[in-house]
Amino acid sequence: MTDLEVAKNVTLKHISQIAEIFGIQQNHIEMYGNYKAKLPLHLIDKTKAQNSNLILVSAISPTPAGEGKTTMSIGLSEGLNRLQKKTTVVLREPSLGPIFGIKGGATGGGYSQVLPMEDINLHFTGDFSAIEKAHNLLAAVIDNNIQSKTNSLHIDPRTIGWKRVVDMNDRALRRIIVGLGGTTSGVPRETGFDITAASEIMAILCLAENLTDLKKRLGNIFIGYNYDKKPIYAKDLKAEGAMTVLLKDAIKPNLVQTIEGNPAIIHGGPFANIAQGTNSVIATLMGMTHSNYTVTEAGFGFDLGAEKFFDIKCQSAGLKPKAVVLTTTIRALKYHGGADLKALTVPNLDALEKGIPNLEKHLENIEKFNVAPIIAINKFATDTDAEIKVIMNFAASKGIKVALADVWGKGGEGALDLAKQVVEMVENNTSNFKPLYQWEASITDKIATIATEIYGAEHVDYNSKARADLRKITNLGLDHLPVCIAKTQKSLSDNPKLLGRPKDFIITVREIEIAAGAGFLIPITGDIMRMPGLPTHPASEGMDINEDGEIIGLF
Repeated sequence: MTDLEVAKNVTLKHISQIAEIFGIQQNHIEMYGNYKAKLPLHLIDKTKAQNSNLILVSAISPTPAGEGKTTMSIGLSEGLNRLQKKTTVVLREPSLGPIFGIKGGATGGGYSQVLPMEDINLHFTGDFSAIEKAHNLLAAVIDNNIQSKTNSLHIDPRTIGWKRVVDMNDRALRRIIVGLGGTTSGVPRETGFDITAASEIMAILCLAENLTDLKKRLGNIFIGYNYDKKPIYAKDLKAEGAMTVLLKDAIKPNLVQTIEGNPAIIHGGPFANIAQGTNSVIATLMGMTHSNYTVTEAGFGFDLGAEKFFDIKCQSAGLKPKAVVLTTTIRALKYHGGADLKALTVPNLDALEKGIPNLEKHLENIEKFNVAPIIAINKFATDTDAEIKVIMNFAASKGIKVALADVWGKGGEGALDLAKQVVEMVENNTSNFKPLYQWEASITDKIATIATEIYGAEHVDYNSKARADLRKITNLGLDHLPVCIAKTQKSLSDNPKLLGRPKDFIITVREIEIAAGAGFLIPITGDIMRMPGLPTHPASEGMDINEDGEIIGLF
Protein backbone atom coordinates (compact mmCIF):
# COMPACT_ATOMS: atom_id res chain seq x y z
CA MET A 1 0.00 0.00 0.00
CA THR A 2 1.11 3.57 -0.62
CA ASP A 3 1.50 6.07 2.22
CA LEU A 4 -1.67 7.84 1.06
CA GLU A 5 -3.65 4.58 0.99
CA VAL A 6 -2.47 3.70 4.51
CA ALA A 7 -3.44 7.17 5.75
CA LYS A 8 -6.92 6.99 4.20
CA ASN A 9 -7.66 3.77 6.10
CA VAL A 10 -7.16 5.55 9.42
CA THR A 11 -10.09 7.04 11.33
CA LEU A 12 -8.80 10.33 12.64
CA LYS A 13 -9.61 11.57 16.13
CA HIS A 14 -11.04 15.06 16.49
CA ILE A 15 -8.24 17.50 17.30
CA SER A 16 -9.91 18.33 20.63
CA GLN A 17 -9.34 14.69 21.67
CA ILE A 18 -5.68 14.95 20.71
CA ALA A 19 -5.42 18.16 22.73
CA GLU A 20 -6.83 16.37 25.78
CA ILE A 21 -4.28 13.57 25.37
CA PHE A 22 -1.63 16.28 25.14
CA GLY A 23 -3.01 17.80 28.35
CA ILE A 24 -4.85 20.86 27.04
CA GLN A 25 -8.56 21.64 27.15
CA GLN A 26 -10.43 22.37 23.92
CA ASN A 27 -11.06 26.02 24.81
CA HIS A 28 -7.29 26.61 24.88
CA ILE A 29 -6.63 25.57 21.28
CA GLU A 30 -7.36 27.42 18.04
CA MET A 31 -8.93 24.89 15.67
CA TYR A 32 -8.34 24.86 11.92
CA GLY A 33 -11.14 22.45 11.03
CA ASN A 34 -11.53 19.07 12.74
CA TYR A 35 -7.97 17.75 12.64
CA LYS A 36 -5.58 20.71 13.02
CA ALA A 37 -5.09 23.36 15.67
CA LYS A 38 -2.80 26.17 16.72
CA LEU A 39 -1.36 26.15 20.24
CA PRO A 40 -1.16 29.58 21.97
CA LEU A 41 2.26 30.47 23.36
CA HIS A 42 0.99 30.92 26.93
CA LEU A 43 0.72 27.11 27.12
CA ILE A 44 4.53 26.88 27.35
CA ASP A 45 6.01 26.45 30.82
CA LYS A 46 9.82 26.48 30.71
CA THR A 47 10.08 25.09 34.24
CA LYS A 48 8.00 22.03 33.29
CA ALA A 49 9.92 21.72 30.03
CA GLN A 50 13.17 21.23 31.92
CA ASN A 51 11.79 17.97 33.30
CA SER A 52 11.04 16.49 29.87
CA ASN A 53 13.46 14.10 28.17
CA LEU A 54 14.47 15.52 24.80
CA ILE A 55 15.50 12.89 22.23
CA LEU A 56 17.11 13.94 18.93
CA VAL A 57 16.78 11.75 15.84
CA SER A 58 19.55 12.25 13.29
CA ALA A 59 21.07 10.18 10.47
CA ILE A 60 24.18 9.20 8.59
CA SER A 61 25.09 11.15 5.44
CA PRO A 62 22.01 11.20 3.16
CA THR A 63 21.86 9.18 -0.04
CA PRO A 64 19.44 9.16 -2.99
CA ALA A 65 17.92 6.00 -1.48
CA GLY A 66 16.66 7.92 1.56
CA GLU A 67 17.18 7.09 5.23
CA GLY A 68 13.69 7.65 6.73
CA LYS A 69 14.60 9.98 9.58
CA THR A 70 11.10 11.46 9.89
CA THR A 71 9.54 8.01 9.73
CA MET A 72 11.90 6.86 12.48
CA SER A 73 11.08 9.89 14.65
CA ILE A 74 7.35 9.23 14.41
CA GLY A 75 7.75 5.49 14.97
CA LEU A 76 9.94 6.05 18.02
CA SER A 77 7.33 8.36 19.55
CA GLU A 78 4.66 5.70 18.95
CA GLY A 79 6.87 3.07 20.58
CA LEU A 80 7.49 5.24 23.63
CA ASN A 81 3.75 5.87 23.99
CA ARG A 82 3.17 2.09 23.86
CA LEU A 83 5.55 1.87 26.85
CA GLN A 84 3.26 4.33 28.66
CA LYS A 85 5.82 7.13 28.37
CA LYS A 86 3.79 10.22 27.48
CA THR A 87 5.55 11.30 24.28
CA THR A 88 5.11 13.97 21.63
CA VAL A 89 6.94 14.03 18.30
CA VAL A 90 7.93 17.52 17.10
CA LEU A 91 8.76 17.94 13.40
CA ARG A 92 9.30 20.51 10.66
CA GLU A 93 6.68 21.55 8.12
CA PRO A 94 7.05 20.36 4.50
CA SER A 95 7.88 22.73 1.65
CA LEU A 96 5.71 22.72 -1.48
CA GLY A 97 8.76 22.85 -3.78
CA PRO A 98 10.07 19.35 -2.98
CA ILE A 99 6.51 17.97 -2.77
CA PHE A 100 5.76 18.90 -6.39
CA GLY A 101 9.35 18.27 -7.45
CA ILE A 102 11.09 15.03 -6.59
CA LYS A 103 11.54 14.57 -2.84
CA GLY A 104 7.88 14.27 -1.83
CA GLY A 105 6.26 15.17 1.46
CA ALA A 106 7.59 15.16 4.99
CA THR A 107 4.94 13.39 7.05
CA GLY A 108 6.65 10.01 7.42
CA GLY A 109 5.54 6.85 5.67
CA GLY A 110 3.73 3.54 5.93
CA TYR A 111 2.43 2.96 9.45
CA SER A 112 4.61 5.73 10.85
CA GLN A 113 2.94 8.95 9.70
CA VAL A 114 1.53 12.21 10.98
CA LEU A 115 -1.97 13.09 9.79
CA PRO A 116 -3.85 14.57 7.97
CA MET A 117 -0.99 14.14 5.51
CA GLU A 118 -2.70 15.89 2.57
CA ASP A 119 -3.27 19.06 4.59
CA ILE A 120 0.17 19.04 6.21
CA ASN A 121 1.94 18.52 2.88
CA LEU A 122 -0.05 21.27 1.13
CA HIS A 123 -1.05 24.63 2.64
CA PHE A 124 -1.49 23.32 6.22
CA THR A 125 -2.31 26.32 8.46
CA GLY A 126 -0.71 28.93 6.22
CA ASP A 127 2.61 29.35 8.08
CA PHE A 128 4.77 29.23 4.95
CA SER A 129 2.49 31.73 3.23
CA ALA A 130 2.79 34.15 6.15
CA ILE A 131 6.59 33.82 6.17
CA GLU A 132 6.67 34.39 2.42
CA LYS A 133 4.53 37.54 2.75
CA ALA A 134 6.60 38.95 5.63
CA HIS A 135 9.81 38.34 3.68
CA ASN A 136 8.49 39.93 0.50
CA LEU A 137 7.08 42.89 2.42
CA LEU A 138 10.61 43.73 3.51
CA ALA A 139 11.81 43.33 -0.10
CA ALA A 140 9.09 45.73 -1.27
CA VAL A 141 9.94 48.25 1.46
CA ILE A 142 13.61 48.15 0.46
CA ASP A 143 12.88 48.88 -3.20
CA ASN A 144 10.36 51.53 -2.23
CA ASN A 145 12.99 53.27 -0.12
CA ILE A 146 15.47 53.22 -2.97
CA GLN A 147 12.80 54.78 -5.22
CA SER A 148 11.80 57.45 -2.68
CA LYS A 149 13.18 60.98 -3.01
CA THR A 150 11.97 62.29 0.36
CA ASN A 151 12.15 59.28 2.70
CA SER A 152 15.30 57.61 1.45
CA LEU A 153 18.02 55.99 3.57
CA HIS A 154 20.27 56.26 0.49
CA ILE A 155 20.74 52.50 0.37
CA ASP A 156 23.39 51.41 -2.09
CA PRO A 157 21.55 48.86 -4.29
CA ARG A 158 24.82 47.09 -5.03
CA THR A 159 25.12 46.00 -1.38
CA ILE A 160 21.59 44.58 -0.93
CA GLY A 161 21.57 40.84 -0.24
CA TRP A 162 17.85 40.53 0.53
CA LYS A 163 16.04 38.64 -2.24
CA ARG A 164 12.40 37.61 -2.56
CA VAL A 165 11.01 34.14 -1.80
CA VAL A 166 8.34 31.77 -3.12
CA ASP A 167 7.51 28.26 -1.89
CA MET A 168 8.00 26.49 -5.20
CA ASN A 169 10.90 25.05 -7.19
CA ASP A 170 11.41 27.53 -10.05
CA ARG A 171 14.93 27.81 -11.48
CA ALA A 172 13.90 30.69 -13.78
CA LEU A 173 13.66 32.97 -10.71
CA ARG A 174 17.18 32.42 -9.41
CA ARG A 175 18.53 35.58 -11.04
CA ILE A 176 16.21 38.36 -12.17
CA ILE A 177 16.15 42.10 -12.84
CA VAL A 178 13.60 44.25 -11.01
CA GLY A 179 12.65 47.89 -11.53
CA LEU A 180 12.23 47.79 -15.29
CA GLY A 181 9.61 49.93 -16.98
CA GLY A 182 10.79 53.48 -16.47
CA THR A 183 11.28 55.88 -13.58
CA THR A 184 7.87 55.18 -12.01
CA SER A 185 8.56 51.43 -11.73
CA GLY A 186 11.59 51.51 -9.47
CA VAL A 187 15.36 51.45 -9.78
CA PRO A 188 16.64 48.59 -11.96
CA ARG A 189 18.88 46.17 -10.11
CA GLU A 190 19.77 42.49 -10.14
CA THR A 191 18.21 40.26 -7.48
CA GLY A 192 16.45 36.88 -7.41
CA PHE A 193 14.21 34.46 -5.56
CA ASP A 194 15.01 31.83 -2.94
CA ILE A 195 12.61 29.10 -1.85
CA THR A 196 10.64 30.08 1.28
CA ALA A 197 12.36 27.47 3.46
CA ALA A 198 15.64 29.29 2.77
CA SER A 199 14.34 32.64 4.06
CA GLU A 200 16.09 34.16 7.05
CA ILE A 201 12.61 34.85 8.41
CA MET A 202 12.03 31.09 8.53
CA ALA A 203 15.20 30.74 10.58
CA ILE A 204 14.17 33.67 12.79
CA LEU A 205 10.70 32.25 13.45
CA CYS A 206 12.25 28.95 14.49
CA LEU A 207 14.64 30.57 16.99
CA ALA A 208 12.32 33.23 18.44
CA GLU A 209 10.87 32.54 21.91
CA ASN A 210 7.89 34.94 21.77
CA LEU A 211 6.41 37.81 19.74
CA THR A 212 8.70 40.40 21.36
CA ASP A 213 11.79 38.34 20.56
CA LEU A 214 10.48 37.74 17.03
CA LYS A 215 10.02 41.47 16.38
CA LYS A 216 13.48 42.28 17.73
CA ARG A 217 15.09 39.64 15.53
CA LEU A 218 13.18 40.85 12.47
CA GLY A 219 14.42 44.38 13.13
CA ASN A 220 18.00 43.09 13.25
CA ILE A 221 17.92 41.71 9.69
CA PHE A 222 20.95 43.11 7.86
CA ILE A 223 19.99 44.72 4.54
CA GLY A 224 23.21 46.24 3.22
CA TYR A 225 24.92 49.64 3.33
CA ASN A 226 24.07 53.18 2.35
CA TYR A 227 26.37 55.24 0.15
CA ASP A 228 28.24 56.42 3.26
CA LYS A 229 29.00 52.77 4.10
CA LYS A 230 26.71 52.82 7.12
CA PRO A 231 25.00 49.45 7.78
CA ILE A 232 21.23 49.36 7.21
CA TYR A 233 18.93 47.02 9.12
CA ALA A 234 15.21 46.25 8.78
CA LYS A 235 14.52 48.39 11.86
CA ASP A 236 15.96 51.40 10.00
CA LEU A 237 13.16 50.89 7.47
CA LYS A 238 10.60 50.56 10.31
CA ALA A 239 9.51 47.25 8.80
CA GLU A 240 9.69 44.91 11.80
CA GLY A 241 6.29 45.82 13.25
CA ALA A 242 4.33 45.08 10.08
CA MET A 243 6.34 41.93 9.47
CA THR A 244 5.48 40.70 12.98
CA VAL A 245 1.81 41.44 12.33
CA LEU A 246 1.93 39.08 9.34
CA LEU A 247 3.49 36.38 11.54
CA LYS A 248 1.16 36.69 14.54
CA ASP A 249 -0.46 33.30 13.88
CA ALA A 250 2.48 31.63 12.17
CA ILE A 251 4.50 31.83 15.39
CA LYS A 252 2.04 29.45 17.09
CA PRO A 253 2.90 25.72 16.78
CA ASN A 254 0.53 23.35 14.98
CA LEU A 255 -1.03 20.34 16.73
CA VAL A 256 -1.93 17.25 14.68
CA GLN A 257 -1.83 13.50 15.34
CA THR A 258 0.16 10.39 14.54
CA ILE A 259 -1.35 7.41 12.78
CA GLU A 260 -1.81 5.76 16.19
CA GLY A 261 -3.66 8.77 17.59
CA ASN A 262 -0.88 10.39 19.62
CA PRO A 263 -0.06 14.13 19.67
CA ALA A 264 2.34 15.57 17.10
CA ILE A 265 3.54 19.14 16.76
CA ILE A 266 4.70 20.45 13.38
CA HIS A 267 6.13 23.93 13.07
CA GLY A 268 8.64 25.74 10.86
CA GLY A 269 10.87 24.33 8.17
CA PRO A 270 14.34 25.89 7.68
CA PHE A 271 16.81 24.14 5.39
CA ALA A 272 19.62 22.27 7.15
CA ASN A 273 22.40 23.07 4.69
CA ILE A 274 22.00 26.86 4.92
CA ALA A 275 20.05 27.31 8.17
CA GLN A 276 19.61 25.43 11.44
CA GLY A 277 17.43 22.68 9.92
CA THR A 278 15.14 22.05 12.90
CA ASN A 279 11.62 22.88 14.00
CA SER A 280 10.98 25.96 16.14
CA VAL A 281 12.23 26.49 19.68
CA ILE A 282 8.62 27.29 20.58
CA ALA A 283 7.37 23.94 19.23
CA THR A 284 10.07 22.01 21.06
CA LEU A 285 9.35 23.80 24.35
CA MET A 286 5.62 23.24 23.83
CA GLY A 287 6.19 19.51 23.42
CA MET A 288 8.51 19.37 26.41
CA THR A 289 6.01 21.28 28.59
CA HIS A 290 3.29 18.66 28.13
CA SER A 291 5.26 15.42 27.64
CA ASN A 292 7.60 13.14 29.56
CA TYR A 293 9.51 12.44 26.35
CA THR A 294 9.85 14.75 23.34
CA VAL A 295 11.19 13.28 20.10
CA THR A 296 12.49 15.71 17.49
CA GLU A 297 14.68 15.54 14.41
CA ALA A 298 17.33 17.60 12.63
CA GLY A 299 17.67 17.78 8.86
CA PHE A 300 20.13 15.79 6.73
CA GLY A 301 23.06 14.00 8.40
CA PHE A 302 24.45 14.62 11.87
CA ASP A 303 27.23 16.81 10.44
CA LEU A 304 24.66 19.39 9.24
CA GLY A 305 21.31 19.50 11.01
CA ALA A 306 22.34 17.94 14.31
CA GLU A 307 25.52 20.00 14.73
CA LYS A 308 23.45 23.15 14.22
CA PHE A 309 20.73 21.82 16.51
CA PHE A 310 23.31 21.45 19.27
CA ASP A 311 25.52 24.49 18.70
CA ILE A 312 22.85 27.02 17.68
CA LYS A 313 19.38 25.94 18.81
CA CYS A 314 20.34 24.25 22.09
CA GLN A 315 22.73 27.03 23.12
CA SER A 316 20.16 29.68 22.17
CA ALA A 317 17.24 28.06 24.00
CA GLY A 318 19.06 26.29 26.84
CA LEU A 319 18.06 22.79 25.71
CA LYS A 320 19.89 19.65 26.85
CA PRO A 321 19.11 16.50 24.83
CA LYS A 322 19.31 13.19 26.66
CA ALA A 323 20.10 10.91 23.70
CA VAL A 324 20.67 10.82 19.93
CA VAL A 325 19.09 8.15 17.76
CA LEU A 326 21.22 7.79 14.62
CA THR A 327 19.09 6.50 11.77
CA THR A 328 20.89 4.31 9.28
CA THR A 329 19.94 1.91 6.53
CA ILE A 330 21.82 -0.99 5.09
CA ARG A 331 21.27 0.25 1.55
CA ALA A 332 22.65 3.72 2.44
CA LEU A 333 25.81 2.19 3.91
CA LYS A 334 26.24 0.06 0.79
CA TYR A 335 25.98 3.24 -1.29
CA HIS A 336 28.69 4.89 0.83
CA GLY A 337 30.73 1.74 0.33
CA GLY A 338 30.67 2.11 -3.45
CA ALA A 339 27.61 0.07 -4.48
CA ASP A 340 25.66 1.32 -7.49
CA LEU A 341 22.41 3.11 -6.69
CA LYS A 342 20.47 0.64 -8.82
CA ALA A 343 21.93 -2.36 -6.97
CA LEU A 344 21.32 -1.36 -3.35
CA THR A 345 18.67 -4.04 -2.85
CA VAL A 346 21.16 -6.74 -3.84
CA PRO A 347 23.06 -8.33 -0.89
CA ASN A 348 26.60 -6.93 -0.79
CA LEU A 349 28.55 -7.49 2.41
CA ASP A 350 31.74 -6.03 0.93
CA ALA A 351 30.13 -2.67 0.09
CA LEU A 352 28.39 -2.64 3.47
CA GLU A 353 31.68 -3.13 5.31
CA LYS A 354 33.28 -0.35 3.26
CA GLY A 355 30.38 1.98 4.09
CA ILE A 356 30.58 1.44 7.87
CA PRO A 357 33.19 4.23 8.34
CA ASN A 358 30.52 6.83 7.49
CA LEU A 359 28.39 5.50 10.34
CA GLU A 360 31.43 5.36 12.59
CA LYS A 361 32.31 9.03 11.98
CA HIS A 362 28.79 10.22 12.82
CA LEU A 363 28.86 8.20 16.05
CA GLU A 364 32.17 9.80 16.99
CA ASN A 365 30.65 13.22 16.29
CA ILE A 366 27.71 12.56 18.60
CA GLU A 367 30.04 11.69 21.44
CA LYS A 368 31.89 15.00 21.00
CA PHE A 369 28.77 16.64 22.45
CA ASN A 370 28.85 14.29 25.44
CA VAL A 371 25.54 12.71 24.43
CA ALA A 372 25.11 8.94 24.12
CA PRO A 373 24.13 7.55 20.69
CA ILE A 374 21.83 4.70 19.72
CA ILE A 375 22.00 3.20 16.23
CA ALA A 376 18.54 2.68 14.73
CA ILE A 377 18.60 0.38 11.71
CA ASN A 378 15.62 1.41 9.59
CA LYS A 379 14.56 -2.01 8.28
CA PHE A 380 13.74 -2.61 4.63
CA ALA A 381 12.33 -5.82 3.14
CA THR A 382 15.49 -6.42 1.11
CA ASP A 383 17.80 -6.40 4.16
CA THR A 384 19.36 -9.80 4.82
CA ASP A 385 20.16 -11.33 8.22
CA ALA A 386 23.84 -11.39 7.30
CA GLU A 387 23.81 -7.66 6.50
CA ILE A 388 21.97 -6.79 9.70
CA LYS A 389 24.51 -8.85 11.64
CA VAL A 390 27.37 -6.74 10.22
CA ILE A 391 25.96 -3.59 11.84
CA MET A 392 25.06 -5.42 15.05
CA ASN A 393 28.61 -6.76 15.35
CA PHE A 394 30.07 -3.33 14.64
CA ALA A 395 27.91 -1.77 17.36
CA ALA A 396 28.90 -4.48 19.85
CA SER A 397 32.58 -3.90 19.10
CA LYS A 398 32.14 -0.21 19.93
CA GLY A 399 29.92 -0.75 22.97
CA ILE A 400 27.09 1.23 21.36
CA LYS A 401 23.39 0.43 21.65
CA VAL A 402 21.68 -0.69 18.44
CA ALA A 403 18.10 -1.61 17.54
CA LEU A 404 16.43 -2.95 14.42
CA ALA A 405 13.27 -0.89 13.79
CA ASP A 406 10.53 -1.72 11.30
CA VAL A 407 8.56 1.49 11.76
CA TRP A 408 7.31 1.75 8.17
CA GLY A 409 5.73 -1.69 8.26
CA LYS A 410 4.70 -1.93 11.93
CA GLY A 411 4.58 1.60 13.36
CA GLY A 412 5.06 1.78 17.11
CA GLU A 413 5.20 -1.99 17.46
CA GLY A 414 8.22 -2.02 15.17
CA ALA A 415 9.99 0.53 17.37
CA LEU A 416 9.49 -1.12 20.77
CA ASP A 417 13.06 -2.40 21.08
CA LEU A 418 14.42 1.03 20.12
CA ALA A 419 12.04 2.75 22.55
CA LYS A 420 13.10 0.45 25.41
CA GLN A 421 16.75 1.23 24.76
CA VAL A 422 16.03 4.98 24.70
CA VAL A 423 14.24 4.73 28.06
CA GLU A 424 17.08 2.68 29.55
CA MET A 425 19.62 5.24 28.39
CA VAL A 426 17.63 8.17 29.76
CA GLU A 427 16.95 6.49 33.10
CA ASN A 428 20.63 5.61 33.48
CA ASN A 429 21.44 9.29 32.84
CA THR A 430 24.39 8.59 30.57
CA SER A 431 24.41 11.99 28.79
CA ASN A 432 25.58 15.43 29.92
CA PHE A 433 25.27 17.68 26.88
CA LYS A 434 27.94 20.25 26.09
CA PRO A 435 28.30 22.33 22.89
CA LEU A 436 31.25 21.87 20.57
CA TYR A 437 32.37 25.51 20.84
CA GLN A 438 31.57 28.71 22.69
CA TRP A 439 30.02 31.56 20.73
CA GLU A 440 32.63 33.99 22.05
CA ALA A 441 35.42 32.26 20.11
CA SER A 442 36.70 33.91 16.93
CA ILE A 443 34.85 33.24 13.68
CA THR A 444 37.76 31.36 12.16
CA ASP A 445 38.17 29.23 15.30
CA LYS A 446 34.47 28.33 15.24
CA ILE A 447 34.62 27.37 11.57
CA ALA A 448 37.85 25.41 12.02
CA THR A 449 36.43 23.52 15.00
CA ILE A 450 33.42 22.32 13.03
CA ALA A 451 35.39 21.60 9.86
CA THR A 452 38.11 19.56 11.57
CA GLU A 453 36.17 17.98 14.44
CA ILE A 454 32.84 17.22 12.73
CA TYR A 455 33.64 16.99 9.01
CA GLY A 456 37.14 15.56 9.44
CA ALA A 457 38.86 18.21 7.28
CA GLU A 458 42.59 18.81 7.41
CA HIS A 459 42.17 22.59 7.50
CA VAL A 460 40.08 25.50 6.16
CA ASP A 461 40.91 27.85 3.28
CA TYR A 462 39.30 31.26 2.69
CA ASN A 463 39.10 32.96 -0.69
CA SER A 464 39.39 36.74 -1.05
CA LYS A 465 35.62 37.34 -0.77
CA ALA A 466 35.43 35.34 2.46
CA ARG A 467 38.38 37.21 3.97
CA ALA A 468 36.72 40.52 3.11
CA ASP A 469 33.51 39.25 4.72
CA LEU A 470 35.43 38.41 7.90
CA ARG A 471 36.62 42.00 8.14
CA LYS A 472 33.11 43.34 7.47
CA ILE A 473 31.58 41.12 10.16
CA THR A 474 34.19 42.21 12.70
CA ASN A 475 33.58 45.88 11.87
CA LEU A 476 29.84 45.34 12.40
CA GLY A 477 30.51 43.79 15.80
CA LEU A 478 28.85 40.50 14.85
CA ASP A 479 31.82 38.17 15.30
CA HIS A 480 30.30 36.81 18.53
CA LEU A 481 27.54 35.03 16.61
CA PRO A 482 27.60 31.23 16.10
CA VAL A 483 28.35 29.87 12.65
CA CYS A 484 25.86 27.96 10.50
CA ILE A 485 28.05 26.45 7.79
CA ALA A 486 26.41 25.94 4.40
CA LYS A 487 27.68 22.67 2.97
CA THR A 488 26.51 19.83 0.76
CA GLN A 489 24.53 17.19 2.61
CA LYS A 490 25.82 14.41 0.37
CA SER A 491 29.29 14.20 1.89
CA LEU A 492 31.09 14.89 5.14
CA SER A 493 33.31 17.14 2.99
CA ASP A 494 32.29 20.07 0.80
CA ASN A 495 32.61 17.85 -2.28
CA PRO A 496 29.39 15.86 -2.88
CA LYS A 497 31.32 13.16 -4.74
CA LEU A 498 33.40 12.16 -1.71
CA LEU A 499 31.28 9.45 -0.10
CA GLY A 500 31.95 7.31 2.95
CA ARG A 501 34.44 8.86 5.35
CA PRO A 502 36.75 11.11 3.32
CA LYS A 503 40.08 12.17 4.79
CA ASP A 504 42.88 14.67 4.07
CA PHE A 505 40.51 17.16 2.42
CA ILE A 506 40.34 20.94 2.66
CA ILE A 507 37.16 22.91 3.33
CA THR A 508 37.02 26.10 1.24
CA VAL A 509 34.91 29.02 2.46
CA ARG A 510 34.05 31.24 -0.50
CA GLU A 511 31.94 33.86 1.33
CA ILE A 512 30.25 34.48 4.67
CA GLU A 513 26.69 35.77 4.78
CA ILE A 514 25.19 37.65 7.72
CA ALA A 515 21.92 36.48 9.26
CA ALA A 516 21.92 38.99 12.11
CA GLY A 517 18.19 38.60 12.72
CA ALA A 518 18.42 34.84 13.06
CA GLY A 519 21.53 35.36 15.14
CA PHE A 520 24.16 33.45 13.17
CA LEU A 521 26.72 33.76 10.38
CA ILE A 522 26.64 31.58 7.26
CA PRO A 523 30.04 30.51 5.90
CA ILE A 524 29.31 29.15 2.43
CA THR A 525 31.25 26.21 1.02
CA GLY A 526 30.72 24.71 -2.42
CA ASP A 527 27.61 25.39 -4.50
CA ILE A 528 24.54 25.67 -2.30
CA MET A 529 21.16 25.74 -4.06
CA ARG A 530 18.58 28.07 -2.49
CA MET A 531 16.11 27.85 -5.35
CA PRO A 532 15.85 24.26 -6.61
CA GLY A 533 14.53 23.43 -10.05
CA LEU A 534 11.99 20.82 -11.09
CA PRO A 535 13.18 17.47 -12.51
CA THR A 536 12.36 16.36 -16.06
CA HIS A 537 9.28 14.59 -14.77
CA PRO A 538 8.19 16.36 -11.57
CA ALA A 539 5.98 14.62 -9.03
CA SER A 540 3.21 17.05 -9.96
CA GLU A 541 2.67 15.10 -13.20
CA GLY A 542 1.28 12.20 -11.19
CA MET A 543 -1.08 14.23 -9.01
CA ASP A 544 -4.78 14.71 -9.55
CA ILE A 545 -8.08 15.18 -7.70
CA ASN A 546 -11.50 13.65 -8.40
CA GLU A 547 -15.04 15.02 -8.15
CA ASP A 548 -15.25 14.06 -4.48
CA GLY A 549 -12.14 16.06 -3.67
CA GLU A 550 -10.04 12.93 -3.17
CA ILE A 551 -6.36 13.61 -3.89
CA ILE A 552 -4.39 11.12 -5.98
CA GLY A 553 -0.61 10.79 -6.25
CA LEU A 554 0.45 12.87 -3.24
CA PHE A 555 3.22 11.21 -1.23
